[in-house]
Amino acid sequence: MDIKLELVAVPVSDVDRAKEFYERAGFVVDHDHTVSDEVRFVQLTPPGSACSIAIGKGLTTMEPGSLDNMQAVIADADAAHADLTERGIDVSPVDNQQWGRFVYFADPDGNRWSLQQLPNWG
Repeated sequence: MDIKLELVAVPVSDVDRAKEFYERAGFVVDHDHTVSDEVRFVQLTPPGSACSIAIGKGLTTMEPGSLDNMQAVIADADAAHADLTERGIDVSPVDNQQWGRFVYFADPDGNRWSLQQLPNWG
């Protein structure tokens, strides 16, 4: 049985501010729908990803900024660092570990992301 991760809720305090941040980081806005006064659903997809994130109002009971260490895979940590920096995203220096090379950043609420360049195991 395949299980494919489709959508992860990211808790934010200001939907428009978070949407602007993720767009600036290169995420594509798939949907932005206000369902009611209590529910707004914004779906964004990182470039090249089959899984999206959802930000909005009335989507989760998690506290804004409580998502810790959302991890995604990238092809090149140096290129990702340069691209995000050029887009105005505050990123960490590239962190070299035996299990990969990492770039870290957080959204305006403090939800933390870890981008991993996998090591060459061959």
